[in-house]
Amino acid sequence: MIKTVFYIVSLFVMTCLITAVAAGCSKKSSTEPGETTLPEADYYAPKTATAMDIDGLADEPVWQEAGWGLMDQLWISFDGLPASASDFTGRYKIAWDENKLYLLFEITDDLYSDRRANPLTQYWEDDCVEFFIDEDASGGDHTYNFNAFAYHVALDYQAVDLGTDGSPHLYTDHMTVFRTNQGTKTTWEMALTVFTSAYTDVMGVNSPKAVLKHGKLMGYLCAYCDSDASGNREHFYGSNYIPGPVGEARNLGWQTASVFGRLVLTEE
Repeated sequence: MIKTVFYIVSLFVMTCLITAVAAGCSKKSSTEPGETTLPEADYYAPKTATAMDIDGLADEPVWQEAGWGLMDQLWISFDGLPASASDFTGRYKIAWDENKLYLLFEITDDLYSDRRANPLTQYWEDDCVEFFIDEDASGGDHTYNFNAFAYHVALDYQAVDLGTDGSPHLYTDHMTVFRTNQGTKTTWEMALTVFTSAYTDVMGVNSPKAVLKHGKLMGYLCAYCDSDASGNREHFYGSNYIPGPVGEARNLGWQTASVFGRLVLTEE
C-alpha cells in the first residue's frame, strides 16, 4: 500500500515538472498584463531595433536575427514537373516596426524575364515576387475587395493587385523596393505599409493603416512567378502548402485568404 501511494505521488510530481518545463519553452509576450503565449504561426517576424535602409543589401542586424522561410511549394507548372534548383529557388525573411513590414526575398533564377511594357497587362506572366497579406487574419474572399492584398512586384518595382472594379491597379506607392544581383541570385528588400480591409481607392481619402505590435497575427503568403524563354509563367512557387493537383486547383491565393499561412510579429 505504501509503495502504491509513493508511486502515485511520484508520478504526479513528474507530470507537474514536465508541464512546467513545456510551459517555459513557449513563446511569451511581455507587453501584455501577465504572461501570455503567442499565437501559433508559420513564421515569427522579429522587430527591428534599428532604422531600415531599403537597398537590397540585407545588412541590418534584424536580417541576421530573422529565420529563413522557404518558397518550396509548387502551385503551378507548365509541364507538371518541379523546376530545377538553378531554374528557381526561393526563400524569404520578414521583420517589422510600428510603421512598416519589411520583406527580404532571395531568388535564384537562371533567366529573368519581363516582356510586357504595360505593368497592368498579364503581369503574372512575367518574373515577379508576390506577397499576400491579410492584415487581421480573417481569411475569406479577397478577389475584388481589400479583405487582403495580393501584391505582384515586377522587375521594374511596379506593384499590381486587383481593385474593387475587377481590374488591375498599381499599388506601387504602398511599398519601397530595391534589389541587388549576384550572378543568378537576386536579393529583394521591401518596406510595406500595411492597410486594413477598410482601404479604399477613392482619391483624397486616407485609408486606415494597420496597428503593428508585438503578438499581432496576420495571414500571409510569399510566392514567385518564374517566367523563362517562353515569356509566360512556367512555374509558380509559394510558401504554403495548398492541397490539390499542381495547377489551377492550387492557384487560390489571389482569391481567398483562407489558404494563407500565419504570421506573428514578435519583440524577439
